[in-house]
Amino acid sequence: MPIAEIVLLFIAGFASGAVNAVAGGGTFLTFGAMSLTGIPPIAANATSSITQIPGYITSTLAYWSDIRTFWRGALMLAAISIAGALAGSLTLLSLDNPSFRVMVPWLLIGATALFAAGPWLKPKPKAGQPATVGSFWGSIVQFVTAVYGGFFGAGMGVMMLATLGLTQTGDYHRLNALKNLLSIVIAFVAIVVFVSGGVIAWLPAMVMIPAVALGGYCGVWTAKRVPQNVVRAFVIATGVLLAVYYFVTG
Repeated sequence: MPIAEIVLLFIAGFASGAVNAVAGGGTFLTFGAMSLTGIPPIAANATSSITQIPGYITSTLAYWSDIRTFWRGALMLAAISIAGALAGSLTLLSLDNPSFRVMVPWLLIGATALFAAGPWLKPKPKAGQPATVGSFWGSIVQFVTAVYGGFFGAGMGVMMLATLGLTQTGDYHRLNALKNLLSIVIAFVAIVVFVSGGVIAWLPAMVMIPAVALGGYCGVWTAKRVPQNVVRAFVIATGVLLAVYYFVTG
């Protein structure tokens, strides 16, 4: 792999971790960088799932005290997420790269729009209410979200936080803790499927994983100095440019 590509992937991974720590949407950067280096879209999508794992884990650990209060109820949503992520990731593997490439710009537009609407989709705080999980409609919605997460993943966090806010109870931080926990479940299922399917680009993954972890750590510094609206605008612009790139080159 040329040095220039390694540098690009490392920078994209670092920026992804930092962006996720501030506003979310880092998957756009890792997916975009791999696309620019010529990695086929299915492999780029699958590899992006691996690169985000460090951030999911650290953010979940930060909410561990909240998770301990409702972990038994969360087990059912975790099981539903496993089923949905399995369905989504297997569906991705059933496609070939040309077929998936046709879908990518539309998926990017949808994910970018979802991310842009994120501030208006955040659940309203419900202070004083215990976090309860596992309603029938909440289970159905979580299954659909997990299918999307296993299939593509960009914007999954925003989507899940919004749907959990509509279908579960609890304050914002408890819902965010649940979202982080379920994101780990979905990501791990997708990774197992993608590794078994042989679609992971391992060298780019090894370059980006430590970069994402480092970027996530430095994201705290970024959050204190860069307005969140600026970071969100950067992510949205990246999503639009990627969609245009796939429309033009497709």
